[in-house]
Amino acid sequence: MKAVRFHAYGGIDVLRVAEVERPAPGPGQVLVEVRAAGIQPGEAHIRTGDLHERWPATFPSGQGSDLAGVVVETGPHVRGFAVGDEVLGFTHRRASHAEFVVVDDVNLTPRPDGLSWDVAGSLYVAGTTAYATVFAVDPGPGDTVVVSGAAGGVGSLAVQLARRRGATVIGLASEPNHAWLKERDVVPVEYGDGVVERIRQASGGKVDAFIDTFGDGYVELAVELGVRPERINTISDWQAAAKVGARTAGEGSAACAVVLGELARLAARGELEVPIARAYPLEKVRDAFGELERRHTHGKIVLRPHGG
Repeated sequence: MKAVRFHAYGGIDVLRVAEVERPAPGPGQVLVEVRAAGIQPGEAHIRTGDLHERWPATFPSGQGSDLAGVVVETGPHVRGFAVGDEVLGFTHRRASHAEFVVVDDVNLTPRPDGLSWDVAGSLYVAGTTAYATVFAVDPGPGDTVVVSGAAGGVGSLAVQLARRRGATVIGLASEPNHAWLKERDVVPVEYGDGVVERIRQASGGKVDAFIDTFGDGYVELAVELGVRPERINTISDWQAAAKVGARTAGEGSAACAVVLGELARLAARGELEVPIARAYPLEKVRDAFGELERRHTHGKIVLRPHGG
């Protein structure tokens, strides 16, 4: 089968699509033919070596945790899934950027009717991270919550989940994404110089919670706005969070098939939109990460190992 590999830390040029042996499922595992697999900023940071202390790579390394596809083989003692089932889920083995992947049955959930392959295959990391960030700051009716990177893969879901809880949501995003945010009852605010004053103006001077999906000083900005540290959550600026006592709940805090299944059902019913920026065939993995790493994407970027 074909799978993404890299043999050393570096830029997108270290990524290869290699011919590797197709894996076989063991007890409690299934083999999934991958139809779609989302890519993440964290994978880029692992590949460059920026996260070596936290998540070291073992070479040659694969990539990918999000996946959606069709079960083509089952190992012994598998519960709840059979050959031919359409599923979405995740792997912690950095292996889903491939034509086939072995997945533990407990990390899968059925693909609901009406959920596209691209959405199903890119929902796990962004969806469970957004779920965890919103849960961490606990917004409700009467609260005003600010979300940085509000049009990105995680931010675009976090703003919707926070709105579902009745909060007023201010989304920091570039002007081209403001119309999308307004359509979802999110108050758009341009980021950049003067953003503190623009947030104060949009919020009437009252900000109760802050979800940072971008890093780059937003934890300190939340403190400047008067948000209590326990209602600030960041998924990228752990150093700043440790300094002020903010939260760092992310994908790992909600990494289960139960949460993923609920998000998938919301998306299938049209109650949660998962924007797809672009889909690439597996062979174009470098182009996919090149677009991702420019950090101006609205929504998710997806690889399509089959039918790309």
